Amino acid sequence: MTTLIALFALALYLVFYFTYGKTLRDKLLKSEHAAEAPSKRLGDGVDYIPTSKYVLFGHHFASIAGAGPITGPAIAVAWGWLPGLIWIWFGNVFLGAIHDYLSLAASVRYDGRSMQFVAQDLISKNAGKAFGWFILFLCILVVAAFGDIVAGQFAADGRVFFAFVFFCVAAVISGYFMYKTKLGLGWGSLLGLALVIVAFAAGNQFPVKWSKDIYFLIIFAYILLASTLPVNLLLQPRDYLSSFFLYFGLAVGGIAAITAFKAFDAIPVYTSFSAKVIGGVPSPFWPTVPLVIACGALSGFHALVAAGTSSKQIASEKDALFVGYGGMLTEGFLSTLVVISIAAFGGLALGDKLMATPAIPRFVQSFAKMVSTQLPFLPMDFMTLFAAVWVSTFALTTLDTTNRLGRYIIQEMALPLKEKNASVYGFFNNKWVASFIIAFVGLFLARAGGYTYLWPAFSGANQLLASVVMLTVAMWVNKKLDPKYTMAVLVPAIFLWVTVSAALIWYEIFVIPTFFKDMAQISKVITGATVGGITLFMLVLNFIIFFGFLKNWKAKPAAV
Repeated sequence: MTTLIALFALALYLVFYFTYGKTLRDKLLKSEHAAEAPSKRLGDGVDYIPTSKYVLFGHHFASIAGAGPITGPAIAVAWGWLPGLIWIWFGNVFLGAIHDYLSLAASVRYDGRSMQFVAQDLISKNAGKAFGWFILFLCILVVAAFGDIVAGQFAADGRVFFAFVFFCVAAVISGYFMYKTKLGLGWGSLLGLALVIVAFAAGNQFPVKWSKDIYFLIIFAYILLASTLPVNLLLQPRDYLSSFFLYFGLAVGGIAAITAFKAFDAIPVYTSFSAKVIGGVPSPFWPTVPLVIACGALSGFHALVAAGTSSKQIASEKDALFVGYGGMLTEGFLSTLVVISIAAFGGLALGDKLMATPAIPRFVQSFAKMVSTQLPFLPMDFMTLFAAVWVSTFALTTLDTTNRLGRYIIQEMALPLKEKNASVYGFFNNKWVASFIIAFVGLFLARAGGYTYLWPAFSGANQLLASVVMLTVAMWVNKKLDPKYTMAVLVPAIFLWVTVSAALIWYEIFVIPTFFKDMAQISKVITGATVGGITLFMLVLNFIIFFGFLKNWKAKPAAV
């Protein structure tokens, strides 16, 4: 079964990339004749920097993936292994890849500006303002969900933290030699890979056992600093080196899955339509699946990365297919491997005991077992450390990228104050202040909440944003590009909007009240009130944007 599923996923993604993806590039976007990329026209050495598509793919993928394509599928196996796989594959090819590719291309055409700006231009000013609040709240929930995951992983395995610290040092050193010396990308990459090996060895020699609260403080300081430094000082080289984690993990994981010929005997095909997945509450697969599987199938956060950092670094619009479309399909294959490893090598009990096991350790142990069993030259101890550092590195990459995006959106939202109140504008426009707000609120929620509550809140906000982005790019295709391709975007956008709207209404009715069962737990009550308020406000904004979309859809499309 492992072999069949892995080969089917590979074939599915390759076929769609070379057929549907290239059709969108050549027939819809006509990228061959596109104008010069904004990274070259508007280059500033800080945000707008022309970048090799291979380096950018690493940065983009590390930023969009985080622990997302791992955590969601690892939780979703409570429904059985087949329902999650169906949603991953369906979401990938009909929703996620189109969403990521077209949002990246649209931002490139809009000089690297945010999807908020694009929505304001195509739908309405109110849609643009609502979009800004969407992004702000999503950034906070991303920091909350991923901050809890990273702090928990650091606290669980003392080797992981220092391995990551040494890895960051390796990234800065290799980045210097790649960008500032004659060694260039090739030799700089070899140096970086050598230093990564040293980082793993050093981390293994310096295990530390600190409390989770200590790690929250360290994560706060790290993302505050990383999100304000120039992208080519830490983020680009670190994400580029992180991409080799991806390549290695996907390669050994794919080989192990294909050669295992093992049955899925740890998890059944199907358990229950309403398994206890979210907050210990019976959760119907539809519509709540997008509250669990986010990044592995599709993700609104990807549009923030695409239009926030990647569109400012892409050297040519033609590279958007490789970076955006290819990045989403690669993430889908990673999620497929997660399901394969847990279903075949998880060895965990079902029901409440399964859900009591945190998703990340569940993946780390099963993935390490799958690889070490099939590839004996990679021992279990090493693969356990590798998988843990892999997850933590990607999660931290998402954290600092999110904080950077949150900084952008706060600064954009403060613009109307520039003329009305210059001092207030100056305060919120300060990069340190804007970064501090996102990091502090997000990590406060992470410390007080639990992942079975915070993860669905993040996923719901994420998928809600994805549906709005899909509606925006559908409008873009209809009015600015070629109306005959509109249905390929509009139909999945409407389906997603209905699904995730219903799921978040369910979350408000059935999950949020559980935060208030014990009023003596003040921090949990505050978290419940905050998360419930954010979710409710986003639902209201969601309907405002949707009605604005319907109103403006009636306008005559631009001639092609």
